[in-house]
Amino acid sequence: MILEIRLSNFFSIKDEIVLDLRAGNINTQKSKALKQNVFDFGKTKVLKTVALYGANASGKSNIIKAIRFCNSMVFISHTFNENTTFSFMPFKFKAYPNKPSTYFIRFVSNNVEYEYSFSLTGTEIITESLYYYPKGRRAKIFTRDERLGKSKKEKYSFGTLIKRPMDVVENTSRKTLYVSRASQMDRIVAKEIFKYFNETFILGYNGFNARSVEILLTENKELLLQALKIADNDIVDIKTKKELQKGKNLKFDFASNHTSVEDVEEEHLKITTYHKSSPKIPFDFNTEESAGTKKLFFIMLTILDIVKNNKILLIDEIESSLHPAIVEYIIEMFNASKQAQLIYSTHNTKLLNLNKLRKDQIFFVNKKEDASTDLYSLYDYNDFRDTMDVEKAYLQGRFDAVPFIDDSTKNLKSIIDG
Repeated sequence: MILEIRLSNFFSIKDEIVLDLRAGNINTQKSKALKQNVFDFGKTKVLKTVALYGANASGKSNIIKAIRFCNSMVFISHTFNENTTFSFMPFKFKAYPNKPSTYFIRFVSNNVEYEYSFSLTGTEIITESLYYYPKGRRAKIFTRDERLGKSKKEKYSFGTLIKRPMDVVENTSRKTLYVSRASQMDRIVAKEIFKYFNETFILGYNGFNARSVEILLTENKELLLQALKIADNDIVDIKTKKELQKGKNLKFDFASNHTSVEDVEEEHLKITTYHKSSPKIPFDFNTEESAGTKKLFFIMLTILDIVKNNKILLIDEIESSLHPAIVEYIIEMFNASKQAQLIYSTHNTKLLNLNKLRKDQIFFVNKKEDASTDLYSLYDYNDFRDTMDVEKAYLQGRFDAVPFIDDSTKNLKSIIDG
Protein backbone atom coordinates (compact mmCIF):
# COMPACT_ATOMS: atom_id res chain seq x y z
CA MET A 1 0.00 0.00 0.00
CA ILE A 2 0.98 3.63 -0.47
CA LEU A 3 0.70 6.13 2.35
CA GLU A 4 2.34 9.19 0.79
CA ILE A 5 4.26 10.40 -2.29
CA ARG A 6 6.28 13.62 -2.56
CA LEU A 7 7.79 15.05 -5.76
CA SER A 8 9.76 18.16 -6.66
CA ASN A 9 11.43 19.51 -9.81
CA PHE A 10 10.01 17.05 -12.34
CA PHE A 11 8.59 18.39 -15.61
CA SER A 12 6.04 21.12 -14.64
CA ILE A 13 6.39 20.29 -10.93
CA LYS A 14 8.63 22.92 -9.35
CA ASP A 15 8.20 23.04 -5.57
CA GLU A 16 7.35 19.91 -3.61
CA ILE A 17 3.85 18.51 -4.04
CA VAL A 18 2.35 15.91 -1.72
CA LEU A 19 -0.08 13.14 -2.65
CA ASP A 20 -1.28 11.83 0.72
CA LEU A 21 -3.32 8.63 0.74
CA ARG A 22 -3.78 8.65 4.51
CA ALA A 23 -7.42 9.45 5.17
CA GLY A 24 -8.37 12.71 6.82
CA ASN A 25 -10.36 13.00 10.00
CA ILE A 26 -13.86 13.21 8.51
CA ASN A 27 -16.84 12.21 10.65
CA THR A 28 -19.76 13.42 8.55
CA GLN A 29 -22.74 11.24 7.76
CA LYS A 30 -21.69 10.88 4.11
CA SER A 31 -18.12 9.87 4.97
CA LYS A 32 -19.41 7.26 7.41
CA ALA A 33 -21.57 5.84 4.62
CA LEU A 34 -18.39 5.48 2.54
CA LYS A 35 -16.46 3.41 5.08
CA GLN A 36 -15.68 0.87 2.32
CA ASN A 37 -13.52 3.55 0.62
CA VAL A 38 -10.85 3.26 3.32
CA PHE A 39 -9.00 0.47 5.09
CA ASP A 40 -6.99 0.25 8.29
CA PHE A 41 -3.24 -0.04 8.65
CA GLY A 42 -2.69 -0.13 12.38
CA LYS A 43 -4.20 3.11 13.69
CA THR A 44 -4.03 4.77 10.26
CA LYS A 45 -6.94 4.84 7.84
CA VAL A 46 -5.81 4.62 4.22
CA LEU A 47 -7.67 5.65 1.05
CA LYS A 48 -8.35 3.03 -1.62
CA THR A 49 -8.82 5.49 -4.50
CA VAL A 50 -7.77 9.08 -5.22
CA ALA A 51 -8.71 11.22 -8.23
CA LEU A 52 -6.67 14.03 -9.82
CA TYR A 53 -8.73 16.79 -11.45
CA GLY A 54 -7.43 19.79 -13.37
CA ALA A 55 -7.41 21.72 -16.61
CA ASN A 56 -5.45 20.58 -19.64
CA ALA A 57 -1.73 21.40 -19.23
CA SER A 58 -2.13 21.84 -15.47
CA GLY A 59 0.26 18.95 -14.78
CA LYS A 60 -1.92 15.91 -14.03
CA SER A 61 -0.09 13.76 -16.55
CA ASN A 62 3.26 15.11 -15.36
CA ILE A 63 2.55 13.91 -11.83
CA ILE A 64 1.83 10.41 -13.12
CA LYS A 65 4.77 10.54 -15.53
CA ALA A 66 7.13 11.56 -12.71
CA ILE A 67 5.94 8.71 -10.46
CA ARG A 68 6.35 6.23 -13.31
CA PHE A 69 9.86 7.46 -14.01
CA CYS A 70 10.94 7.31 -10.36
CA ASN A 71 9.50 3.85 -9.81
CA SER A 72 11.05 2.50 -13.00
CA MET A 73 14.45 3.79 -11.82
CA VAL A 74 14.32 1.22 -9.03
CA PHE A 75 13.93 -1.74 -11.35
CA ILE A 76 16.11 -0.65 -14.28
CA SER A 77 18.88 1.66 -13.02
CA HIS A 78 21.28 -1.24 -12.41
CA THR A 79 21.38 -1.65 -16.22
CA PHE A 80 22.60 1.91 -16.89
CA ASN A 81 26.08 2.63 -18.20
CA GLU A 82 28.18 5.78 -17.89
CA ASN A 83 26.65 7.32 -21.00
CA THR A 84 23.07 7.11 -19.73
CA THR A 85 21.00 10.27 -19.44
CA PHE A 86 17.89 9.90 -17.29
CA SER A 87 14.59 10.25 -19.17
CA PHE A 88 13.02 13.21 -17.38
CA MET A 89 13.21 16.99 -17.47
CA PRO A 90 13.43 19.28 -14.44
CA PHE A 91 11.30 22.43 -14.20
CA LYS A 92 12.63 24.59 -17.02
CA PHE A 93 12.35 28.10 -15.57
CA LYS A 94 14.47 30.12 -13.14
CA ALA A 95 17.40 28.11 -11.72
CA TYR A 96 15.57 24.80 -11.44
CA PRO A 97 17.33 23.01 -14.35
CA ASN A 98 20.46 23.13 -12.19
CA LYS A 99 18.78 21.84 -9.03
CA PRO A 100 18.27 18.16 -8.05
CA SER A 101 14.86 16.56 -8.51
CA THR A 102 13.49 14.67 -5.50
CA TYR A 103 11.24 11.67 -4.92
CA PHE A 104 9.92 10.39 -1.59
CA ILE A 105 7.51 7.53 -1.02
CA ARG A 106 6.09 6.15 2.22
CA PHE A 107 4.69 2.68 1.63
CA VAL A 108 3.95 -0.66 3.27
CA SER A 109 5.17 -4.05 2.10
CA ASN A 110 4.42 -7.26 3.99
CA ASN A 111 3.00 -5.16 6.86
CA VAL A 112 6.25 -3.23 7.32
CA GLU A 113 6.28 0.53 6.72
CA TYR A 114 9.16 2.00 4.69
CA GLU A 115 10.34 5.47 3.68
CA TYR A 116 12.37 5.52 0.49
CA SER A 117 13.73 8.62 -1.24
CA PHE A 118 16.32 9.76 -3.74
CA SER A 119 17.40 12.91 -5.53
CA LEU A 120 19.08 13.16 -8.91
CA THR A 121 20.05 15.36 -11.80
CA GLY A 122 19.70 14.39 -15.44
CA THR A 123 22.98 12.46 -15.30
CA GLU A 124 23.59 11.15 -11.76
CA ILE A 125 22.13 10.12 -8.41
CA ILE A 126 22.84 12.68 -5.66
CA THR A 127 21.21 11.22 -2.54
CA GLU A 128 19.31 8.06 -1.59
CA SER A 129 17.92 6.74 1.68
CA LEU A 130 15.81 3.91 3.04
CA TYR A 131 14.23 3.73 6.51
CA TYR A 132 11.76 1.29 7.99
CA TYR A 133 9.55 0.98 11.07
CA PRO A 134 10.15 -2.33 12.85
CA LYS A 135 7.87 -2.44 15.88
CA GLY A 136 6.63 1.06 15.07
CA ARG A 137 9.96 2.87 15.52
CA ARG A 138 11.90 4.48 12.67
CA ALA A 139 15.24 2.84 11.92
CA LYS A 140 17.87 3.43 9.25
CA ILE A 141 18.60 0.83 6.60
CA PHE A 142 20.98 3.05 4.65
CA THR A 143 21.67 6.62 3.55
CA ARG A 144 23.74 7.88 0.65
CA ASP A 145 25.00 11.35 -0.18
CA GLU A 146 27.40 11.67 -3.09
CA ARG A 147 28.36 15.18 -1.93
CA LEU A 148 30.00 13.93 1.27
CA GLY A 149 33.75 13.43 1.03
CA LYS A 150 35.66 11.59 -1.67
CA SER A 151 35.50 7.97 -0.57
CA LYS A 152 32.44 5.74 -0.74
CA LYS A 153 32.73 5.06 2.98
CA GLU A 154 32.14 8.76 3.59
CA LYS A 155 29.15 8.86 1.26
CA TYR A 156 27.26 5.84 2.62
CA SER A 157 25.94 5.00 6.08
CA PHE A 158 24.23 1.74 7.09
CA GLY A 159 22.14 0.21 9.80
CA THR A 160 22.41 -3.50 10.54
CA LEU A 161 19.87 -4.93 8.09
CA ILE A 162 21.95 -5.27 4.90
CA LYS A 163 24.70 -7.89 4.95
CA ARG A 164 28.10 -6.88 3.52
CA PRO A 165 26.72 -3.50 2.34
CA MET A 166 30.06 -2.17 1.09
CA ASP A 167 30.34 -5.02 -1.43
CA VAL A 168 27.26 -3.55 -3.08
CA VAL A 169 28.61 0.01 -2.77
CA GLU A 170 31.73 -0.93 -4.72
CA ASN A 171 29.47 -2.06 -7.57
CA THR A 172 27.14 0.96 -7.48
CA SER A 173 27.91 3.82 -9.85
CA ARG A 174 26.45 7.31 -9.68
CA LYS A 175 24.04 6.26 -12.43
CA THR A 176 22.57 3.49 -10.29
CA LEU A 177 20.28 3.42 -7.27
CA TYR A 178 21.78 1.40 -4.43
CA VAL A 179 18.48 -0.44 -3.94
CA SER A 180 18.51 -1.53 -7.57
CA ARG A 181 22.09 -2.85 -7.37
CA ALA A 182 21.61 -4.47 -3.94
CA SER A 183 18.58 -6.37 -5.17
CA GLN A 184 20.59 -7.64 -8.14
CA MET A 185 23.27 -8.77 -5.67
CA ASP A 186 20.73 -10.78 -3.66
CA ARG A 187 20.42 -8.58 -0.53
CA ILE A 188 17.15 -9.53 1.16
CA VAL A 189 15.68 -6.15 2.14
CA ALA A 190 16.63 -4.65 -1.23
CA LYS A 191 14.92 -7.55 -3.00
CA GLU A 192 11.80 -6.80 -0.94
CA ILE A 193 11.84 -3.16 -2.06
CA PHE A 194 12.58 -4.10 -5.67
CA LYS A 195 9.71 -6.59 -5.65
CA TYR A 196 7.33 -3.95 -4.31
CA PHE A 197 8.12 -1.51 -7.12
CA ASN A 198 8.26 -4.18 -9.81
CA GLU A 199 5.29 -6.36 -8.83
CA THR A 200 3.00 -4.39 -6.49
CA PHE A 201 3.00 -0.79 -7.75
CA ILE A 202 1.59 -1.27 -11.28
CA LEU A 203 2.19 1.71 -13.56
CA GLY A 204 -0.43 1.06 -16.26
CA TYR A 205 -2.92 -1.43 -17.71
CA ASN A 206 -0.48 -2.83 -20.28
CA GLY A 207 3.28 -2.73 -20.35
CA PHE A 208 5.10 -0.77 -17.66
CA ASN A 209 5.25 -3.51 -15.03
CA ALA A 210 1.93 -5.29 -15.53
CA ARG A 211 2.06 -9.09 -15.74
CA SER A 212 1.76 -10.91 -19.06
CA VAL A 213 -1.63 -11.54 -20.64
CA GLU A 214 -1.01 -15.31 -20.71
CA ILE A 215 -0.35 -15.52 -16.97
CA LEU A 216 -3.27 -13.26 -16.08
CA LEU A 217 -5.66 -15.25 -18.27
CA THR A 218 -4.52 -18.55 -16.79
CA GLU A 219 -5.14 -17.28 -13.24
CA ASN A 220 -8.27 -15.19 -13.77
CA LYS A 221 -10.29 -16.52 -16.72
CA GLU A 222 -13.52 -17.22 -14.81
CA LEU A 223 -13.29 -13.96 -12.86
CA LEU A 224 -12.67 -12.09 -16.12
CA LEU A 225 -15.79 -13.57 -17.71
CA GLN A 226 -17.80 -12.59 -14.63
CA ALA A 227 -16.36 -9.04 -14.65
CA LEU A 228 -17.11 -8.64 -18.37
CA LYS A 229 -20.68 -9.87 -17.80
CA ILE A 230 -21.23 -7.28 -15.06
CA ALA A 231 -19.91 -4.65 -17.49
CA ASP A 232 -22.66 -5.71 -19.97
CA ASN A 233 -20.28 -7.49 -22.34
CA ASP A 234 -21.62 -10.68 -24.00
CA ILE A 235 -18.39 -12.75 -24.14
CA VAL A 236 -19.15 -16.08 -22.46
CA ASP A 237 -15.95 -18.03 -23.07
CA ILE A 238 -12.28 -17.44 -23.85
CA LYS A 239 -9.74 -19.92 -25.20
CA THR A 240 -6.02 -19.42 -25.74
CA LYS A 241 -3.45 -21.26 -27.80
CA LYS A 242 0.22 -20.67 -28.52
CA GLU A 243 1.07 -20.57 -32.20
CA LEU A 244 4.22 -20.00 -34.21
CA GLN A 245 3.90 -16.91 -36.37
CA LYS A 246 6.15 -16.24 -39.36
CA GLY A 247 7.84 -12.88 -39.77
CA LYS A 248 10.87 -11.07 -41.15
CA ASN A 249 13.96 -9.98 -39.26
CA LEU A 250 16.74 -7.63 -40.38
CA LYS A 251 20.24 -8.98 -39.81
CA PHE A 252 23.46 -6.94 -40.15
CA ASP A 253 26.81 -8.61 -40.78
CA PHE A 254 29.57 -6.36 -39.45
CA ALA A 255 32.29 -8.33 -41.22
CA SER A 256 30.82 -7.82 -44.70
CA ASN A 257 28.97 -4.59 -43.91
CA HIS A 258 25.87 -6.18 -45.41
CA THR A 259 22.23 -6.21 -44.30
CA SER A 260 20.05 -9.23 -45.02
CA VAL A 261 16.47 -10.24 -44.32
CA GLU A 262 15.81 -13.61 -42.71
CA ASP A 263 12.61 -15.52 -42.04
CA VAL A 264 11.83 -16.06 -38.37
CA GLU A 265 9.12 -17.83 -36.40
CA GLU A 266 7.96 -16.29 -33.14
CA GLU A 267 5.59 -17.72 -30.56
CA HIS A 268 2.28 -15.85 -30.42
CA LEU A 269 -0.67 -16.18 -28.03
CA LYS A 270 -3.87 -16.61 -30.03
CA ILE A 271 -7.03 -15.60 -28.15
CA THR A 272 -10.43 -16.85 -29.29
CA THR A 273 -13.69 -15.52 -27.84
CA TYR A 274 -17.25 -16.87 -27.88
CA HIS A 275 -20.39 -14.77 -27.53
CA LYS A 276 -23.73 -15.29 -25.79
CA SER A 277 -25.88 -15.13 -28.95
CA SER A 278 -23.91 -17.93 -30.71
CA PRO A 279 -21.65 -19.61 -28.14
CA LYS A 280 -20.20 -22.15 -30.60
CA ILE A 281 -18.99 -19.63 -33.18
CA PRO A 282 -15.36 -18.57 -32.56
CA PHE A 283 -14.16 -14.96 -32.89
CA ASP A 284 -10.53 -14.11 -33.47
CA PHE A 285 -9.87 -11.67 -30.64
CA ASN A 286 -7.24 -9.67 -32.49
CA THR A 287 -9.10 -9.09 -35.75
CA GLU A 288 -12.81 -9.52 -35.01
CA GLU A 289 -13.41 -7.88 -31.63
CA SER A 290 -14.02 -4.14 -31.41
CA ALA A 291 -11.37 -1.75 -30.10
CA GLY A 292 -13.59 -1.04 -27.08
CA THR A 293 -13.98 -4.73 -26.24
CA LYS A 294 -10.23 -5.33 -26.53
CA LYS A 295 -9.44 -2.39 -24.29
CA LEU A 296 -11.96 -3.47 -21.65
CA PHE A 297 -10.60 -7.03 -21.84
CA PHE A 298 -7.02 -5.97 -21.03
CA ILE A 299 -8.10 -3.45 -18.42
CA MET A 300 -10.16 -6.01 -16.53
CA LEU A 301 -7.36 -8.58 -16.70
CA THR A 302 -4.96 -6.17 -15.00
CA ILE A 303 -7.49 -4.90 -12.48
CA LEU A 304 -8.51 -8.39 -11.37
CA ASP A 305 -4.90 -9.21 -10.55
CA ILE A 306 -4.52 -5.93 -8.66
CA VAL A 307 -7.68 -6.13 -6.55
CA LYS A 308 -7.14 -9.82 -5.75
CA ASN A 309 -3.59 -9.24 -4.56
CA ASN A 310 -3.96 -5.80 -2.94
CA LYS A 311 -1.70 -4.00 -5.39
CA ILE A 312 -1.66 -0.38 -6.57
CA LEU A 313 -2.62 0.89 -10.04
CA LEU A 314 -1.59 4.24 -11.53
CA ILE A 315 -3.67 5.45 -14.51
CA ASP A 316 -3.66 8.66 -16.53
CA GLU A 317 -7.03 9.75 -18.00
CA ILE A 318 -8.99 6.77 -16.72
CA GLU A 319 -11.97 7.63 -18.94
CA SER A 320 -10.00 7.33 -22.20
CA SER A 321 -12.14 5.31 -24.68
CA LEU A 322 -14.34 4.02 -21.85
CA HIS A 323 -18.01 4.67 -21.15
CA PRO A 324 -18.54 6.67 -17.91
CA ALA A 325 -20.46 3.74 -16.41
CA ILE A 326 -17.45 1.46 -16.98
CA VAL A 327 -15.13 3.99 -15.33
CA GLU A 328 -17.42 4.15 -12.33
CA TYR A 329 -17.50 0.33 -12.25
CA ILE A 330 -13.67 0.22 -12.16
CA ILE A 331 -13.48 2.72 -9.31
CA GLU A 332 -16.12 0.84 -7.34
CA MET A 333 -14.17 -2.41 -7.79
CA PHE A 334 -11.25 -0.80 -5.97
CA ASN A 335 -13.46 0.67 -3.26
CA ALA A 336 -14.98 -2.79 -2.74
CA SER A 337 -11.55 -4.44 -2.49
CA LYS A 338 -9.73 -5.29 0.70
CA GLN A 339 -6.62 -3.09 0.34
CA ALA A 340 -6.08 -2.44 -3.38
CA GLN A 341 -5.43 1.19 -4.37
CA LEU A 342 -6.08 3.27 -7.49
CA ILE A 343 -4.52 6.64 -8.35
CA TYR A 344 -6.06 8.16 -11.47
CA SER A 345 -6.43 11.41 -13.36
CA THR A 346 -9.71 12.31 -15.02
CA HIS A 347 -11.82 15.06 -16.59
CA ASN A 348 -15.08 13.23 -15.82
CA THR A 349 -16.87 15.64 -13.49
CA LYS A 350 -19.78 13.21 -13.00
CA LEU A 351 -17.46 11.33 -10.66
CA LEU A 352 -17.28 14.42 -8.43
CA ASN A 353 -19.99 13.08 -6.17
CA LEU A 354 -19.67 13.13 -2.39
CA ASN A 355 -22.12 10.25 -2.21
CA LYS A 356 -19.41 8.10 -3.82
CA LEU A 357 -16.09 9.79 -2.95
CA ARG A 358 -14.88 11.29 0.30
CA LYS A 359 -13.50 14.83 0.26
CA ASP A 360 -9.96 13.52 0.88
CA GLN A 361 -10.19 11.29 -2.20
CA ILE A 362 -10.48 14.30 -4.52
CA PHE A 363 -7.32 16.20 -5.49
CA PHE A 364 -7.00 19.25 -7.72
CA VAL A 365 -4.05 20.03 -10.00
CA ASN A 366 -3.62 23.69 -10.87
CA LYS A 367 -1.13 25.63 -12.98
CA LYS A 368 0.24 28.59 -11.02
CA GLU A 369 1.27 31.93 -12.50
CA ASP A 370 4.89 30.79 -12.86
CA ALA A 371 3.68 27.78 -14.96
CA SER A 372 4.40 25.29 -12.17
CA THR A 373 2.04 22.58 -10.96
CA ASP A 374 0.25 22.79 -7.63
CA LEU A 375 -1.59 19.90 -5.94
CA TYR A 376 -4.18 20.15 -3.15
CA SER A 377 -7.20 18.27 -1.86
CA LEU A 378 -10.88 19.11 -1.43
CA TYR A 379 -10.22 18.13 2.19
CA ASP A 380 -8.16 21.34 2.48
CA TYR A 381 -11.34 23.40 2.01
CA ASN A 382 -12.70 23.42 5.54
CA ASP A 383 -15.68 25.57 4.55
CA PHE A 384 -16.88 23.16 1.85
CA ARG A 385 -19.58 20.98 3.39
CA ASP A 386 -20.63 17.50 2.30
CA THR A 387 -24.10 18.80 1.48
CA MET A 388 -22.74 21.08 -1.28
CA ASP A 389 -22.57 20.19 -4.99
CA VAL A 390 -18.87 19.58 -5.62
CA GLU A 391 -19.26 19.13 -9.39
CA LYS A 392 -21.04 22.46 -9.77
CA ALA A 393 -18.51 24.23 -7.54
CA TYR A 394 -15.61 22.76 -9.51
CA LEU A 395 -17.02 23.80 -12.89
CA GLN A 396 -17.65 27.30 -11.52
CA GLY A 397 -13.94 27.57 -10.66
CA ARG A 398 -14.32 27.37 -6.87
CA PHE A 399 -11.13 25.27 -6.65
CA ASP A 400 -9.22 27.01 -9.50
CA ALA A 401 -8.24 23.83 -11.36
CA VAL A 402 -10.40 24.48 -14.47
CA PRO A 403 -9.66 26.29 -17.75
CA PHE A 404 -11.05 29.83 -18.00
CA ILE A 405 -12.24 30.16 -21.59
CA ASP A 406 -13.34 33.46 -23.13
CA ASP A 407 -15.46 32.10 -25.98
CA SER A 408 -17.29 35.32 -26.72
CA THR A 409 -18.60 35.78 -30.26
CA LYS A 410 -16.03 38.53 -30.82
CA ASN A 411 -13.12 36.23 -29.91
CA LEU A 412 -14.47 33.29 -31.90
CA LYS A 413 -14.94 35.46 -35.01
CA SER A 414 -11.39 36.79 -34.68
CA ILE A 415 -10.15 33.19 -34.96
CA ILE A 416 -12.49 32.14 -37.78
CA ASP A 417 -12.08 35.31 -39.84
CA GLY A 418 -8.33 35.51 -39.26
